[in-house]
Amino acid sequence: MAPSVSDIVPPVTETIADLKLTATTQDSSPSYPFYYPYYDPNEKFPPTQVYEHTDPGAKADRAKPHLLTPETNVSHLSPFLGTEISGVQISQLSEEGLDELALYAAERKVLIFRDQDFKDIGPDRQIEIAKRFGRIQRHPTSGNVKGYPEFHVVYRGTEHDRLKDVIPDDRIIRTQWHSDVSYEKQPAGTTFFFVLDQPPVGGDTLFASQVEAYNRLSPEFKKRLEGLRAVHSGFEQAEASRRRGGIVRREPIQTEHPLVRRHPVTGEKALYVNQGFTRRIVGFKMEESEYLLKFLFDHISKGADFQIRARYQPGSVVVWDNRVTVHSATGDFNPGDRRHAVRLTPQAEVPTET
Repeated sequence: MAPSVSDIVPPVTETIADLKLTATTQDSSPSYPFYYPYYDPNEKFPPTQVYEHTDPGAKADRAKPHLLTPETNVSHLSPFLGTEISGVQISQLSEEGLDELALYAAERKVLIFRDQDFKDIGPDRQIEIAKRFGRIQRHPTSGNVKGYPEFHVVYRGTEHDRLKDVIPDDRIIRTQWHSDVSYEKQPAGTTFFFVLDQPPVGGDTLFASQVEAYNRLSPEFKKRLEGLRAVHSGFEQAEASRRRGGIVRREPIQTEHPLVRRHPVTGEKALYVNQGFTRRIVGFKMEESEYLLKFLFDHISKGADFQIRARYQPGSVVVWDNRVTVHSATGDFNPGDRRHAVRLTPQAEVPTET
């Protein structure tokens, strides 16, 4: 019998000085050491090329009979986004069921699956499932898994706390709303996040609906946003990694995207700006751009009535649509507690307003 993923320990590897952390040396107690963050300074990725993407949700049965069976239990967290699901295993869904999963994620924005075996099915099967939703993005600076650059590892423990690097203690509020890798020419679409270790309290994720954030704006204000484009930049992320002695596997890029994008399956319009990566509005002077972006960032972050707080346990799998949401980690748990999760990030279409 093959060993469980939870029993596999990666070999000790040479990494950058301040990231010399392996499951066999300084931090030996994660439940799934195979997914311990791995950094190889010699690992390099070529520039990402545009590819033709067709969303699998476009061919799904709107009734979702393969996903929402009589055994499936659903509980909506908000009228605008967020649904908890139990009684179905993502790993056992048919091709039709996975298509329906893409559609349901687009409609409900965030799906939280409970008691999943996804974490135990092995990296090859995990990647196989995620690839159905698009080409998987390989992150330029985060920890991944040796031999599996498709994985983006989220890890915080006593010996390894990258959250402080990203959001330092000198900030009053340690949240930062973002849509994953929005600087890519084809940013993230249907995204998978599976939890391996979770603090007993805290360590949740905040999500906000960019569709409802757009819907709340007045008709005249929406008209003003029509045709505007914004620059999304990966340069700051790369430079921050270099400053702390980290790695940059792919040279950063800046990309222009429409301020408002339309989902290719649901047809819904959504704001497409985020505090993490959106830097300026094309054609505006600096002060004009800062003024409008600050209004939009504040509108999104303060919209508690179109936000949810996703709570996790080991075995939880979150599937969300990065095209129509933003999210933020919450660094509110005891520094001695371990939080370990893995993200697979399929890239979707080039954003369009129509």
